[in-house]
Amino acid sequence: METQPRERGTGSIYWRGTRLWIKFYDADGRRRYESTGGADESRARRLLNKRLGAVATGEPILGRADRVRYEEAAKALREHYKVSGDRDPAEAEFRLAHLDRFFAHRKLASIGPRDAEEYALGRQNAGASNGTVNRELAVLNRMLRLAYEQGTLVRLPILRKLKENAPRQGFFEREQYEAVRRRLPPDLQVAVAIAYTFGWRMQSEVLALERRQLDLEARTLRLDPGQGKTGQPRLVVLTAELRGLLGEQLERVRALERRTGRVVPFLFPFLSGRRRAAQPRRDFRKSWASACRAAGCPGLLRHDLRRTAVRNLTRAGVPERVAMSLTGHKSRSVFDRYNIVSEADQREAAARLDGFNGDNHGDSRVVGLETRSVKV
Repeated sequence: METQPRERGTGSIYWRGTRLWIKFYDADGRRRYESTGGADESRARRLLNKRLGAVATGEPILGRADRVRYEEAAKALREHYKVSGDRDPAEAEFRLAHLDRFFAHRKLASIGPRDAEEYALGRQNAGASNGTVNRELAVLNRMLRLAYEQGTLVRLPILRKLKENAPRQGFFEREQYEAVRRRLPPDLQVAVAIAYTFGWRMQSEVLALERRQLDLEARTLRLDPGQGKTGQPRLVVLTAELRGLLGEQLERVRALERRTGRVVPFLFPFLSGRRRAAQPRRDFRKSWASACRAAGCPGLLRHDLRRTAVRNLTRAGVPERVAMSLTGHKSRSVFDRYNIVSEADQREAAARLDGFNGDNHGDSRVVGLETRSVKV
């Protein structure tokens, strides 16, 4: 007959059907039950002693760790991102979609380095770059770490990153930018001008802007907290060119309101559905690709506008601290990576060196120094 334990650190072994179970009281005096998975009494005794030892030393009881599946950990990660705001929800879902397909129904404790390598190989075969795979593995690693912190994973596996290619070097010279921009619709010309000037991300920051975020009188444009990738609010003072362009865009939006009889809160709207309700403007990859081809510079990306903005701000002499506040770069290392040196920069450097060497050749002060050195 089993003896009922009542105190912390006591326990017992008993039969339930054909399997042995253990029962013990944890550090808080709560009664805990756990199956041993078989009928081996010595194994049951070792498991009970292990649990009692954990209670005595204050270690967490991880009885469910070997039964937690990927889906449960993925749900916990989604809830964590929602509560903490550590990651943009749409971007996180994009990464998790690929992970979900590969790791579905797996036990979390069984995921290790080899599984990560198989996942990476499959994504590479599907055409994903090493950088993309690394971003997805980072989400998986965060999921595993969160499970470890919450006590549903006993140990953390080591997931190694893939070697990435050198950062993309694409950027726009002024002539290229103008050639592409004038081949876009008027509203997109304004959106591209914002990205070119301040380096704002097109989809999540520029196209999502609402009219309330623009103040033409104060000449400011702002992002709300959580709207940008870093989660920080942002405020920029408009250049004269941008102020004029945004004023024209605002008039187009007001004309749309008069035509439809509907309130349009967005700065870059489009009408959708049977009721033609206003929504933020959607992606324009096809229009962008067509404009680039027509301008004679196919292959340039909209994200190259962000790199160009960093480069232009730096060349214009804007202090890096101020430039980073405009573009929304939180890390100096990432900002430096975007501060690209172009062939035109190198040609300018060569021209400066030519001038410097030429000046030195006929510089009386240098000759005088050389003469004095001979006399000494």
